[in-house]
Amino acid sequence: MALPKIKIPLFDVTIPSIKKDAKYRPFLVKEEKILLIAQSGGTKKEMVNSLKQVINNCVTLLDGSDVDVDALTTFDLEYLFLKIRSKSVDNVVALKYVDHEDEKEYEFKVALDDIEIQHNPDHSNKVKIDDDIGVILKYPTANIINNFDNEELSQAEISLAMVKECIDKIYDKEQVYLASECEPGELEEFVDSMNVKAFEGIQKFFETMPKLYHKIEYTNSKGTARVIELTTLDDFFTLA
Repeated sequence: MALPKIKIPLFDVTIPSIKKDAKYRPFLVKEEKILLIAQSGGTKKEMVNSLKQVINNCVTLLDGSDVDVDALTTFDLEYLFLKIRSKSVDNVVALKYVDHEDEKEYEFKVALDDIEIQHNPDHSNKVKIDDDIGVILKYPTANIINNFDNEELSQAEISLAMVKECIDKIYDKEQVYLASECEPGELEEFVDSMNVKAFEGIQKFFETMPKLYHKIEYTNSKGTARVIELTTLDDFFTLA
């Protein structure tokens, strides 16, 4: 005798970076197991891979095809997981924060359905290197982030490597060059030859790229107005 099928609701979502409409379902016991195993492992790479697997299982494009999770940006993954989690466990998360002025603990409740992606009006993926040369950048994906999950690398080394990974095209007055077609070492030499101002322009791309955003405002016991900005998944689930 066949057991009854459990009905699973579907919800609408738009994938931020590619502006494609999709459907998603809550994660089930099998996906919760994936997350719990990753949490017990404790590494960032394991957590990122678990998010990818959950999103791959739970999100489908409107044409019925699977989402290419390897091509999703980091903010796509965080946004989609937040939406899935809001329908799977509870839309409201309780956060605790210790104020560093009065040293008291404050509790806040945040509705995950209210969280959207913040777009900075000053953000651009085109950066001029000089009067003749510029670069077009692409957003980091989870796979790129995983490549640098290495305790032996310094933050400076990670930043430089990230820049090289996220250069999509280089152009001058005559031609557009694909970074993927560069000879080994050629892209590294190009980045190393940039002046400081040009490199700061590339760093601005990362600083202003789309991100989760929610602001909490409160007044502490000393009467000081305080603001907490939540911009990553860790902020929504591990703030303390």
